[in-house]
Amino acid sequence: MPRMCSRLLLLLAALLLAVPALRAARVKDLTLVEGGRDNQLVGYGIIVGLAGEGDSNSASTLHTVSNILQRYGITVSQQDIKSKNVAAVMITADIAAFMKPGSRIDVTVASMGDAKTLQGGVLLQTPLLGGDGRAYAIAQGPVAIGGFLGGSGGAGGATVQKNHPTVGTISNGAIVEREIPSQFVHDDTMRLLLHNPDFTSAARMADAINVRWPAIAQAVDAATLRIRVPAEYRTRDVAFLADLGTVETEPDTLARIVINERTGTIVATSTVRISHVAIAHGALTISVTSNLGVSQPNSFNNSGSTQVVPSTQTAVNETKGGFTVLNEPPTIERLAAALNALGVSTRDMMAIFQSLKRSGSLQAELIIN
Repeated sequence: MPRMCSRLLLLLAALLLAVPALRAARVKDLTLVEGGRDNQLVGYGIIVGLAGEGDSNSASTLHTVSNILQRYGITVSQQDIKSKNVAAVMITADIAAFMKPGSRIDVTVASMGDAKTLQGGVLLQTPLLGGDGRAYAIAQGPVAIGGFLGGSGGAGGATVQKNHPTVGTISNGAIVEREIPSQFVHDDTMRLLLHNPDFTSAARMADAINVRWPAIAQAVDAATLRIRVPAEYRTRDVAFLADLGTVETEPDTLARIVINERTGTIVATSTVRISHVAIAHGALTISVTSNLGVSQPNSFNNSGSTQVVPSTQTAVNETKGGFTVLNEPPTIERLAAALNALGVSTRDMMAIFQSLKRSGSLQAELIIN
């Protein structure tokens, strides 16, 4: 029995020691190497084969179709072209750093005109341009919209729609034709850029790196670390970055509450604190309904006529609010428990958070989207 207790104590100690490590993150997940950024590409093209659901003979679409036919030695006037099976689209893509010619990337297409759907369409060969106006990839292929649009529509018709039918993707739909030059080491020095700039996170990361390779890391500001490549890794920059990315550190989290009023979503970080405060909340609902009634005069009175008489009813419902005191220093967990005890809805919680911020009791950044 004592041996079993000692084993349990050792297991408990190991778990307690592992708890801080579970909150740690790798350097490669928290930073971006300067010089290794993504780039955006954009292009204008034509999707064909839309079975009568394309653009309604817009001038830009007809002109584009005419230009495409001229590439193949076919000259037609725009008056002879019908574009119901064609849609003009914009193509966007992100090309990652170090992508070599021949690699493939995903692209997104979106209708520019009044096409009803891109379902079943095929994108014709389209160059994708970078910010400098040069073509870095060529896109082409069948479009997947992840939904559908069906039905006749119009007067007396009905349609069924799933997802957004005028935006689609082409998986591996673009071939990289030109490499974007990238250089991430200058004079045996590289810079790491934090995804979430923070002075504490930058200082902790520099300390963690210096534990493994003494005096090579320096936090320049909240978003930047300057790293000197150790002597044993000279001419082996890739190997150093691979080992550097495995270093673990514990990033700091800002006290922040994000509210999305459109979706009713509230996200709060664990560092949110509330000063000593009392909260009472009651919901007031006012309902106004309007009905139309018919007044039929005496049938023996030939001069009378049927009249429509409106009537309005108003109802006021006010729920009783409970008064809850939050003792200092309450955490976000205790605040959530207190709000749940009040029985408030998500929208009511949004109003409470805004009132707490105005009162100065909310020690956190409040972001409303």
